[in-house]
Amino acid sequence: MDDQRAARDVGVDLAAVARLLADGTRAAFCLALLDGRAWTATELARYGGVTQSTATSHLNLLVDGGLLVEERHGRHRYLRMADRRVFELIEGLAELAPRRPVRPRSLTVASRQEALLTARLCYDHLAGTVALAVKDALVERGLLDWDPEPGLTDAGKAWLAEVGIAVPASRRPSVRACLDWTERRTHLSGAVGGALCSHMLAAGWVRRVGTTRALAVTPDGRRALHAHLGLTLDEPIR
Repeated sequence: MDDQRAARDVGVDLAAVARLLADGTRAAFCLALLDGRAWTATELARYGGVTQSTATSHLNLLVDGGLLVEERHGRHRYLRMADRRVFELIEGLAELAPRRPVRPRSLTVASRQEALLTARLCYDHLAGTVALAVKDALVERGLLDWDPEPGLTDAGKAWLAEVGIAVPASRRPSVRACLDWTERRTHLSGAVGGALCSHMLAAGWVRRVGTTRALAVTPDGRRALHAHLGLTLDEPIR
């Protein structure tokens, strides 16, 4: 009772946010939306394996709770994360969450899971084993400082210009360390991480895998990563 009274006195209802994510379907929707895109309610219902009406009920709660925002285009309703703070919250909780072995229901599901572990969108930057390999290569070549604080070196700025990667001016930190919840190590985030991922998509170095946030490195991408960073990736091309 004293703890409950103290929580009320502080004026922060943390339990309200916890209740929103305590449901498995709502949590699954939030994990899907980590790719930074807007999804339709139909797509999320299909992803969560629930009916349209059930998905709508859960999505209404997430919108009312401030975790998601909706956009209307004609008859279609699109949902996305409210802002970067929500993204960071979900990523942080995913890192803390216990790991349970998942038995794939089919070869397609197994391939999709492997693709997510290899490379995926993490809001607007790259995550997965490929992202860690890229970050490590940037550090080893002196293009990034990582410890004690991450930052872009002068050589790194020159490298970005040489490759043709433009980093938009913004109040966003240039370089940030983002914890990769599947690998338990940090990958590159921030404005530089976002610009690098955008360039990789635009140049065809990576491509989306279906409608998921998984990415596959293309043959052109393998050649480019080897030429620019000396990387030789062992994962199969999908």
